[in-house]
Amino acid sequence: MARKREFEPVGPSEDDADDGDAVSDKSDGDDDDEDNDRPCDEERMARYIDSHRRRHEQLDATRLYLSEIGFSPLLSAEEEVYYARRARKGDEAARRRMIESNLRLVVKIARRYMNRGLPLLDLIEEGNLGLIHAVKKFDPERGFRFSTYATWWIRQTIERAIMNQTRTIRLPIHVVKEINVYLRAARRLTQELDRDPTPEEIGELLDRPATDVDRLLGLNDRMSSMSTQFGKDGERSLLDTIPDEDTMDPSSQVQAQDVHDVLEKWLNRLNDKQRAVVERRFGLHGYDKRTLEQVGEEIGVTRERVRQIQMDALSRLRTIMESHGLSEEALFD
Repeated sequence: MARKREFEPVGPSEDDADDGDAVSDKSDGDDDDEDNDRPCDEERMARYIDSHRRRHEQLDATRLYLSEIGFSPLLSAEEEVYYARRARKGDEAARRRMIESNLRLVVKIARRYMNRGLPLLDLIEEGNLGLIHAVKKFDPERGFRFSTYATWWIRQTIERAIMNQTRTIRLPIHVVKEINVYLRAARRLTQELDRDPTPEEIGELLDRPATDVDRLLGLNDRMSSMSTQFGKDGERSLLDTIPDEDTMDPSSQVQAQDVHDVLEKWLNRLNDKQRAVVERRFGLHGYDKRTLEQVGEEIGVTRERVRQIQMDALSRLRTIMESHGLSEEALFD
């Protein structure tokens, strides 16, 4: 009763309302004022109730979903290979088992993107699409654990949904992916420089022409500044839609270790000079990230030669990664 009273229209008290004479004694002008006030208050009350109803419905739906997926057991490494092989042969039951056993992975990843423009259930739905695609593409003979492989597809679909949510003009998926690479680099530089980076600085970090950086980031006016505010209260910037990779939950740490181990094997397939350049440019094996000039001074070659070596090395790594269904930014983000 206390909650109901809190939203009652301003006007006659309950006692007055029960007293027919008291109401009838009011002037016509007072009646008009009361009629003008009541709809406004009733509309506010209706909006408040509707808003709370929708929030509770969404919360109930989220709780129901989380409780349901909690009954799906995780697969062991051996079971994972078994079901993945059967799924590749068209076994629908095996495919469904792979998906259901990894729904909790989607939830863990989706939680990291909360408060960035989409409700948790929408994030989970987008992540599930990535999971389904990962099951379709996964090859157990490559040596990856499925969770490591699926993480990149889940993140990609969630990030794409967030990007499209904040963009007034939809862009082709391949353009969104390219912009996402630049935004990650921009976020890193913004944190290091404490200001918005220039296209030249982003291009230097990614070894891409500054003109390409400027062109892609200029496709949307929201991207003209990395700190452009958006959202209902203007409390978030575009960079907030890109996850903070410095904060990892335990499952992400395990997945990162898997990727690190595989990357180590791939680096061993480069020649000594290529490996030295990649280690220094990307801060691997205890090295701090270095500029082209700094790397050139350390290994005794020119800046342009370092760039050429890096391009050759990344081309080699890119070929290897693509054969495993991964992209360059998956390892160097």
